[in-house]
Amino acid sequence: MERYIGGDVHAASVSFSVRNETGKVLRRDVVETNGQALIGYVSQQPGQVHLCIEEGEWSQWLHEILSPHVAELVVYRAKWTPGMKSDRRDADGLSERMRTGRVGTPVYKDRKQFVALREASRRYTMLTHDQARVKNRIKSFYRSRGIACGGNDVYKPDARDERMRALPVPHQETLKFLGRELDALVELQTEAEKAMLQESHRHPMARVLETVPGLGPIRVAVMLPIVVTPWRFRTKRQFWSYCGFAIVTRSSSDWVKEGDRWVRVPVRQTRGLSFSHNRQLKWIYKGAATTVVAHMAGSPLHDHYDAMLEHGTKPNLAKLTIARQIAAISLSMWKAKERYDPERIQRTQS
Repeated sequence: MERYIGGDVHAASVSFSVRNETGKVLRRDVVETNGQALIGYVSQQPGQVHLCIEEGEWSQWLHEILSPHVAELVVYRAKWTPGMKSDRRDADGLSERMRTGRVGTPVYKDRKQFVALREASRRYTMLTHDQARVKNRIKSFYRSRGIACGGNDVYKPDARDERMRALPVPHQETLKFLGRELDALVELQTEAEKAMLQESHRHPMARVLETVPGLGPIRVAVMLPIVVTPWRFRTKRQFWSYCGFAIVTRSSSDWVKEGDRWVRVPVRQTRGLSFSHNRQLKWIYKGAATTVVAHMAGSPLHDHYDAMLEHGTKPNLAKLTIARQIAAISLSMWKAKERYDPERIQRTQS
């Protein structure tokens, strides 16, 4: 006996739709978004339970508490579609997708590895974004008053106090509050970074991946809880797609009729990168490529970048190639548990 359940999750309630093997909806229920109540509801379902929920802020928690009580739990990343919408329709759609196997690529959830590092990385990332936001507000404030504010001196306490004298007193008070907020965030970010790196270095693989060109301790610490395991990706191309480096091609009106047969027209195709990817991983590997190009002259990857430019490759495409290479190298090293060997890269490129 199989039961296929779709759950539309909200802050106060979860709407469930239960189907059998033939697709018949057996019941629809609304359960409070409470761990005990949800576990009780799922556990009372007969047979093999296959549960599908949408990706959201509750999905990690629900995956942790409900996985032991079901035969299969899939997290689905929904796409916006026009038309009628309600909790009941969404739950019915999820249960039907689960029954017919139309979930596609589920969102990866792991509830065992890198739990502490994931939270430490989240704290550091949030504080970094908050700090950047406050800095932008400070500069925007000066620009709105017609005062030049280039460079980083505007963020330093001493230079900040000197610049504020050119403003009216009410505006000085606003900048003082923004300055105090920035100082507090800088202190908190430093503390969060130290804790994140300590937690990262408890995992032996962190030291190995830090030897990859461009991947420093911070980038590795953020990357580990995102990827979790390299064996999720069978080849480097799958990893490129996850990082946002997969090439997609778009064309239209490809065929014309010549006589009695259809032939393909040599139309110009639009090429670009995949929109479906992990944004943090793309930021990590693009940053690593920028570090190699700007600060690692003489390394095999930098020499390859220069060679591509000499052969007429555009700088942005050459940097993309370096980012793809760094991603492939890190994936291979992670699987083999080997440190970076520049001589191997040189033999591969020669």
